[in-house]
Amino acid sequence: MSELFAADRMERAQLAAAEAGLDALLITPGPDLRYLTGYNAPSLERLTCLVVPVSGPATLITPVLEMPIAQASPAAELGMSIVAWPESADPFELVATTLVERLGRSPRRVGLANQMWADQVMALREALPGVGQALAGTVMNELRIRKSVEEIAALRGAAAAIDRVHAQMGQWLRAGRTEKQVADDVSAAIVAQGHAVSSFVIVASGPNAASPHHEISSRVIEPGDVVVVDIGGVMPDGYCSDSSRTYAVGSAPKDFLAYYEVLLAAQEAGVASVRPGVSAESVDAQCRELITAADFGDFFIHRTGHGIGLQTHEEPYIVGGNKRPLEPGMVFSVEPGIYFPGQHGARIEDIVVCTDEGVERLNRQPRELVIV
Repeated sequence: MSELFAADRMERAQLAAAEAGLDALLITPGPDLRYLTGYNAPSLERLTCLVVPVSGPATLITPVLEMPIAQASPAAELGMSIVAWPESADPFELVATTLVERLGRSPRRVGLANQMWADQVMALREALPGVGQALAGTVMNELRIRKSVEEIAALRGAAAAIDRVHAQMGQWLRAGRTEKQVADDVSAAIVAQGHAVSSFVIVASGPNAASPHHEISSRVIEPGDVVVVDIGGVMPDGYCSDSSRTYAVGSAPKDFLAYYEVLLAAQEAGVASVRPGVSAESVDAQCRELITAADFGDFFIHRTGHGIGLQTHEEPYIVGGNKRPLEPGMVFSVEPGIYFPGQHGARIEDIVVCTDEGVERLNRQPRELVIV
């Protein structure tokens, strides 16, 4: 864990904050706090805040009743001060005082965690009058977008764990069962295969397969149904998995088979196009052009992919308009889909890494249509 959440992350965050014209970062519970410290702090109405000045040591401010878990977290190994505030204290004034002490002056501009609660943002505005507020994400996203060797290893492990769940799908996915029954089994298997929690389970059968973010229902799966299964979880180290496969129960409709082959070719082309220097939007275009050329373009209704790490969805987004060049260490999904409302749909999703040489797939389950 100490290798995964390296101490130099804090130093890099301080340098990046200074370059961005910020005096400090104020990070509340969420992926940025876990990235910097390894501490998976609970997000509660009581303020937990990591105060990161551009120079000098950081301070973790925590409610007194959360002190034991803060001290037991990887944050305690990083040499920072962990300061508890009692129930009768004003934690926002404590943040302001701590920040002035660390800087030796009043701050001019601070970066606030993108997922900070609105009431906390307003309370900090009152505690730090006249201090400009910006999004810490402008700094943190740039640090998190390129994964370290240790992070890629963690994501490789997460992908292997979710692959093991897909490999067992034939045990649960069959005619006569409801989507919910299948989803319950899959969710339990996600944890059994090494995840700390099951984040999401989509089991979209028959016409429901045409809805990319279908909510689990009591629909009974029927022979001949196409079923899109999109699943993911969070590993104990905080890194996420996400993979989609499409199944057919017994057999698949002929009109479905015609476009599944197009989808498979598009996903292969998108993955093959990944290498340093190509733009994020060009990977989207590789998938989209094949699907459009086959006259299915109107039925590919979402972006091709998203980054993954301590969040299931993060930078970089693989979508038209994102001209950012890919770099080694960027990890993201390639997941084109084709959806015919009221009939059926399909999606194939793998997590890939942009490497120095090109691309590595982290998900290894077959992408061809699986008949169960």
